[in-house]
Amino acid sequence: MKAYVLTSQVAQYILDHSTPPDPLLRELAAETAELTGDDAGMQISADQGTFLTLITQLVAPRVAVEVGTFTGYSSVCIARGLSGGRLHCFDVSEEWTSVARRYWKRAGVADRVTLTLGPAVETLAGFDEPIDLAFLDADKPSYPRYYELLIDRLRPGGLLMVDNTLRRGHVADPAHDDAPTALMREFNDLVREDPRVTVLMLPVADGLTLVRKL
Repeated sequence: MKAYVLTSQVAQYILDHSTPPDPLLRELAAETAELTGDDAGMQISADQGTFLTLITQLVAPRVAVEVGTFTGYSSVCIARGLSGGRLHCFDVSEEWTSVARRYWKRAGVADRVTLTLGPAVETLAGFDEPIDLAFLDADKPSYPRYYELLIDRLRPGGLLMVDNTLRRGHVADPAHDDAPTALMREFNDLVREDPRVTVLMLPVADGLTLVRKL
């Protein structure tokens, strides 16, 4: 469970009253923990997975994009919500995305997903399709560059979801002046001041910011 802002009691109550992950997602989470150790924290939480599927079903994107795929939990959730659209995943790791590929196949969504390996700052620059829905959960120092690339390609009315924007609540605590927290504060301010979008930050897991292009 990720309960960085809400109390653990409230977070558990929310989780208990939301649709739980199915056996395949639970198995993927367990395998990720076993394979990646401390890096397993990069995987989204179960409630985020349910949220991603719901949002995808509501937006009904023709073109969805994910920057930062890791072992595939979020991409399975997004791909499951598609109704005729396609998910384009961008990541740098052949090792971790090989796990994702296996689970896309097992989930029956492999035919809906295209994976591009390489630095997303470069590969996204060559992506020329209008994006309806995007999920950003990659290396945090590059968030501003990913953001510009995604917003430029997002259609009017399209939605971008950005993960980890609360950094365990540290962004709201002046006592935390470490570089990663300062970078996320700057990014959050950048998004808030962008006249091209409407923004809502949600206290889901480690912070999930919804950005709708005007």
